Amino acid sequence: MDAQGLRDAYVNFFKERGHTYIRSASLIPENDPTVLFTTAGMHPLVPYLLGEKHPGGKRLVNFQKCIRTGDIEEVGDDSHLTFFEMLGNWSLGDYFKKESIRFSYDLLKDVLNIKRDQLAVTAFEGEEGIPKDTETARHWKDLGFRDDQIFFYGRKDNWWGPAGQTGPCGPDTEIFFDNGKKKCGPKCGPACKCGKYTEIWNNVFMQYNKDKDGKFVPLAQKNVDTGMGLERTLCFVNGLKNVYETSLFTGIIGKLEELSGKKYSDDIRSFRIVADHLRASTFLLGDGVVPSKMGQGYILRRLIRRASRYMSKLGIEGVNMQKISEVIVSEYSAAYPELENNKDSIYAQITAEEEKFHRTLNKGLRRFDEMISESGEKKELDGESVFRLYDTYGFPIELTQELAAEKGFTVCIADFENRFKEHQEKSRAGSDQVFKGGLADASEQTTRLHTATHLLNAALKRFVDPNIHQKGSNITAERLRFDFNLDRKVEPEELKKIEDFVNEVINANIPVVCEEIPYEEAQKRHAEGVFQCKYGEIVKVYSIGDVSVELCGGPHVKNTGEIGSFKIMKEESSAAGVRRIKAVVE
Repeated sequence: MDAQGLRDAYVNFFKERGHTYIRSASLIPENDPTVLFTTAGMHPLVPYLLGEKHPGGKRLVNFQKCIRTGDIEEVGDDSHLTFFEMLGNWSLGDYFKKESIRFSYDLLKDVLNIKRDQLAVTAFEGEEGIPKDTETARHWKDLGFRDDQIFFYGRKDNWWGPAGQTGPCGPDTEIFFDNGKKKCGPKCGPACKCGKYTEIWNNVFMQYNKDKDGKFVPLAQKNVDTGMGLERTLCFVNGLKNVYETSLFTGIIGKLEELSGKKYSDDIRSFRIVADHLRASTFLLGDGVVPSKMGQGYILRRLIRRASRYMSKLGIEGVNMQKISEVIVSEYSAAYPELENNKDSIYAQITAEEEKFHRTLNKGLRRFDEMISESGEKKELDGESVFRLYDTYGFPIELTQELAAEKGFTVCIADFENRFKEHQEKSRAGSDQVFKGGLADASEQTTRLHTATHLLNAALKRFVDPNIHQKGSNITAERLRFDFNLDRKVEPEELKKIEDFVNEVINANIPVVCEEIPYEEAQKRHAEGVFQCKYGEIVKVYSIGDVSVELCGGPHVKNTGEIGSFKIMKEESSAAGVRRIKAVVE
């Protein structure tokens, strides 16, 4: 089974059971300041898990593109990926544990031909105030699972959420593939890291709401949120050893072999790093991210530069990334048409960044030579200087060690690793912090600011350039940040007109009207949409008089008078051809 075959089989299975197919959301979360990228299929659906009505109904299914960046340095082994796809199905207050478990088992058994004896499952063992999830275990037993195939674990392994400090959460049941190897000991189970068990699927049962006092209150609307990793599933369905052997990577690796004149087996790790990083980069560029010094753009730049270094290690010199991106666009566009639609921009941006890094690399090499000169008789480079080469110029530690050895030097690797570990911990802490709140934080203040972005967008079109479109939005309880395409600064007099206009609309107390209409009708009304490929057949359109018409899923006030006074605090450059406005409401 190839990748598209698995996508189709999954979606069709759930469509036959009353689920509506929804397209993948962008990798850039819409109106969510708390996470850099879409990290799971449930992320774009948080408002609907909280009770907002979804245009597609109560049963949904899709395959979602995702990015996770906490382990970029681990990419190259058998399991870590930066970009991956998540197959998911959801029940929004419809079916619950029994049906969800039955659906999952039937798909594994009847569609993927996995035998019951090849599976193991887990359930929540309970804790003070939350009972043991014996219901889930009973449903698995009803399907013929033995006691020795069902394992109970605590919060670390079998609980999800809430996304922030409060909100929907609940136990989950995880499904694992058992490869038949002998157990490593009497306590060996799915939580063991010995390699006997591989997670296939996670079904989250959102049955509680954690309130501000830390209490878990049963939810009136109980939801199901499931996720199955496409790459990993494709791997074991086809009996392969790792994800890089699947059809998702064979074309990319084949092009790298052609460009390098080497075989994949000659340097497996380098081939994998380049393939993973350029796949992720191509998708990020396809969703409008541009390389920059901050946020999503910084991650993109880091991926491209790291890929460039490992391409050099494979002997691929010159500017060649576009050739690999062309393979990715060709092979993935059937599932993600935005790649084909945006391919010219993708190729231009990736080539420009590759050329820029080649110039930066030369600066890094000069800095390396300076470090050698500054060392005097000492034949060891200190960890701080080596880390700066990594952090500023994108030099992998392996490259610095190789260059140092050629000069008869060593690297204080322990010092470097300590600094690198500190850097990772800060990054992960930031990622953890960034996931708190988010779309789940539909507070009064964030709702006012979110609606204000619609008015700001409309004012920019009216007073600056009618071709302006939103490129990103970041909203906290304190302020909004709005990115838009423009190749010049917005002049002070233009900012004054924008601010005055938004406040006029606010003072007019215009109703904010929500309609669920066919996507084609929304297009005819010229509704503004941030990501044109993510919408389903029925969409939500928010209209504010004759001022603004937008496709949107975020929280909104009922009329503009609820927003309050609007004030622009700053206008600045965000990236090449992208400007940024920060504003507040009072």
